[in-house]
Amino acid sequence: MAISKEIEIKCLLGEGRNAEAFRAKLAARYPDAKVLPATSQLNHYFVNGDFSVLKEKISSFLSAEQNQTLAEIIEQGKSFSVRTRFVDGKVLLVIKASIGSDTSDNGVSRMEFEEAVSMTLEELDQLLLSANFQYQAKWSRERVEYVLPNMNMTLDKKAGYGYLSEFETVIDENADVEETRARLMKEIESLGLVELPQERIERMFAYYNEHWPEYYGTEKVFTIN
Repeated sequence: MAISKEIEIKCLLGEGRNAEAFRAKLAARYPDAKVLPATSQLNHYFVNGDFSVLKEKISSFLSAEQNQTLAEIIEQGKSFSVRTRFVDGKVLLVIKASIGSDTSDNGVSRMEFEEAVSMTLEELDQLLLSANFQYQAKWSRERVEYVLPNMNMTLDKKAGYGYLSEFETVIDENADVEETRARLMKEIESLGLVELPQERIERMFAYYNEHWPEYYGTEKVFTIN
């Protein structure tokens, strides 16, 4: 099974009025865009842990092909972001591994494993905890996804961050990462947005991780420059 690469660029909108202006530009540029139903999501992030124990404990919940992909990502990845997610009644295990110097949490180029498992969010969390992972933070968001030509775009209302858009495309392991990134940036600039710098993302991420109980499940927003 080929390992896909996720190319994702984030743009911070912040206030609701900025999100409304962006929606208007999006509708004008892509009047036929498919808009998927809005979802509410819970995302729990984990750190540390023993991947060999995780592979053993999760294997019975995955197909042989999924187990192989997970093993390859763990073997090839340089750093990892491990998450559990609840959305649309499904519970997902999400593992992202960095490509190059990007971070696995918020990097532009990553390998990704995202599969539904037949257990509750609490049960999956406990499985990770039993593999010596620890909670990093719990996140909540409301998401609308747009299917655009050659890419997907999401508009999130995210606890702590406010409104955030993510432009994403998935390519196979042999595709050109930089060429794909340049194409995404051209679309972003045409919509009047700017990329959220990685350094600022990391500062925001670190602040939220330290203060997440104040924001999880709320509409409170902070500003980190």
